[in-house]
Amino acid sequence: MAARASEQPRVRVAALMTISGRVAFVRHRFADHSYHLLPGGGVDYGESLSEALVREVAEETGLACTVTRPLIISDSIAPDGSRHVVNVTFAALVDEGAVVTKAPKDPRVETVDLVAPQDVSSLDLRPPMAEHIIRYLADPQGFEAVYLGSIWRP
Repeated sequence: MAARASEQPRVRVAALMTISGRVAFVRHRFADHSYHLLPGGGVDYGESLSEALVREVAEETGLACTVTRPLIISDSIAPDGSRHVVNVTFAALVDEGAVVTKAPKDPRVETVDLVAPQDVSSLDLRPPMAEHIIRYLADPQGFEAVYLGSIWRP
């Protein structure tokens, strides 16, 4: 028996990109709280992970990118079962474009922040994977893709 559509996980892709040595993050707002995500979003039916990522990065940041390789995979599963997101983070290279200050299609996006590597651990990052981002930035060639399991931050 197939699961109902509401019971299926959502797939979210994200890009780990640097611009002038700084990491691109999207600052989101929910109610009275801001938090950071790597640029990206949901994968549409019939869309490849890389196609979705290129589209989402352009929508949220104004940048064109090339997806290179997967880096970090995790699940975000709400304890009450209300939400399950499979997060797939890729390394990506910025090809062209200029960073926009606000994504016009997504009212949750406050701005795009370019963050120095030493400041990544101070962010309220969703999903919480700052240590892996920092490790990748320190040695991109030596970084091996990692599955973090189920991590949740309300």
